[in-house]
Amino acid sequence: MPGARDVVVRLGATTALDGVSLDLRPGEVTAVVGGDGAGKTTLLRALLRRVPLDGGTVDVPPAERIGYEPSTSGVWPNLTVAQNVEFVGTSYGMSDDDVARRGTELLDAAALTGARDRLGRHLSGGMRQKLGFCLAMLHSPALLLLDEPSTGVDPVSRIELWRLVTAAAQGGAAVLMTTTYLDEAERATTVVALDAGHVLAAGDPAAVVGDVPGRVTSSSTHPGGERTWRRGTSFRTWVPDGAAGDGGGADLGEPIAPDLEDTLIALTLARTEAAR
Repeated sequence: MPGARDVVVRLGATTALDGVSLDLRPGEVTAVVGGDGAGKTTLLRALLRRVPLDGGTVDVPPAERIGYEPSTSGVWPNLTVAQNVEFVGTSYGMSDDDVARRGTELLDAAALTGARDRLGRHLSGGMRQKLGFCLAMLHSPALLLLDEPSTGVDPVSRIELWRLVTAAAQGGAAVLMTTTYLDEAERATTVVALDAGHVLAAGDPAAVVGDVPGRVTSSSTHPGGERTWRRGTSFRTWVPDGAAGDGGGADLGEPIAPDLEDTLIALTLARTEAAR
């Protein structure tokens, strides 16, 4: 099964990945979430064997069986949509007939057929990301790696991209996508949360939420303390197991059922406190 086992990557004095493990199962979507510097892109580069490992192993198919969409989409700006498809197909050694058939199939699914003669630099952000997905999937890879494919994309294109990702998994590919959108992570089969190169949590999104340590409360006023954050018009507070409160008996509000965002914030706070 493709994946990573206890992977360590050091970039200079920084440990970008510290003992990261994950399985990438065919037919499933794995979403990797985390803030800037969490290690998401480094993890993809490790799976692509583009950075040396300082520990652990990666088990992935041969390069020709991997599809990769970088955060920049990978679209050549001075080529038309059709020329991008032809160039990538030729690079993979596909026949002209296979390029035409597979290209038509993917461009239709991505609603890009009408843009075949448009230059890459003239595509909207959403169209460019969808074309990048088509290029990554052109050769029907066994493993599909997507680096924040929907960041900065309009809401409609985000939905269309997610449909393409789901279809790729349903077609048998093992899909890993990094994302900053937790609603996308909640729709994945597995979510892996990274923080400064460490795995905060991994598993079914619902199970990850169910394993939040302590409890999360909600109040209309800020109770004070370092464990509180704002969500909309209310304030959330993480209260560790065994803690009576978060600073001198302040009113923390009512306990709530946390969502994935609350859970990841609580896990980050827990890790920060444990490291002190």
